[in-house]
Amino acid sequence: MLKVGITGGIGSGKTTVCQIFEVLGIPVFYADAIAKEVMYADENLRNEIISAFGKASYNLDSSLNRKHIAEIVFNNDNKLETLNALVHPAVFRAFDNWVLKQKAPYVIKEAALLFESGSYHMCDYSILVTAPEAIKILRVIKRDHLKESDVRLRMDRQLDDQEKEKLSDFTVLNDENLLLIPQVLALHEQFIAINPVLA
Repeated sequence: MLKVGITGGIGSGKTTVCQIFEVLGIPVFYADAIAKEVMYADENLRNEIISAFGKASYNLDSSLNRKHIAEIVFNNDNKLETLNALVHPAVFRAFDNWVLKQKAPYVIKEAALLFESGSYHMCDYSILVTAPEAIKILRVIKRDHLKESDVRLRMDRQLDDQEKEKLSDFTVLNDENLLLIPQVLALHEQFIAINPVLA
């Protein structure tokens, strides 16, 4: 099965691009959402997180105490690496299991940290969704009700688009001028041509 990774910085519109692929009948694995699920559902992972970050890592209902974790990892690269080293392998396993159940010419893996996590190595192709910085900032302020300074802090924690572009096979520009659907349709047709068996 052909596997395509999609990534992009905060506010780039990668989820919107994935939703267009879903309308075309292509299954999408949302790695960030699955990471939250496995941190809740995988008992071994929960125990490892508690061991690394303390009992306050989970609330009484076994849900992840995101505020506690964020306070620990946000300004501590070593702690962030520890968390990623625990969570990423569980997400990789979940992706492998999910792929086995799909019946489509190709699948999409959406991940904000596709390159940073190394999971792009699990994909045959990668797509970068990009937009001008000013547009990304406005989108995130509107969506998440954050101050511009907080958005910039989050952006600084990710690889910049120039670095991601070097690692990407394709780029989708989501700048509100160039239409998204034709760009996604062109990619869809390319991927179908590569793997026409199940189309």
